[in-house]
Amino acid sequence: MKYVIIIIVRKMETNDLLAGIAALGGSAALGGSSLAGSITIATVPIATTATVPAAGVAGWLGLTTTATTIVAAPVTLPVAGIVAAGALLTLGGYQAYKFVNKNQ
Repeated sequence: MKYVIIIIVRKMETNDLLAGIAALGGSAALGGSSLAGSITIATVPIATTATVPAAGVAGWLGLTTTATTIVAAPVTLPVAGIVAAGALLTLGGYQAYKFVNKNQ
């Protein structure tokens, strides 16, 4: 399936830019794009606990013990979310710059 993007040329306001960024971040048309994936930013250790048979004769008699294992869990973020957050920070900086220069 192909997607067609229609571009309308007109004076762009900052609110239009914000709406465009929000639409781009949540667009289903980005299914094959690099913005649709996620990236791993960190791995954090977590402890998992399981009940296992005891060792030796105790296990043979049916007794159990608790085993704790430390595993690494990835922390991932969507790429489109990172791009949208960066765009919003840039937009906020631009609006602050305009506000400061307007009041001087």
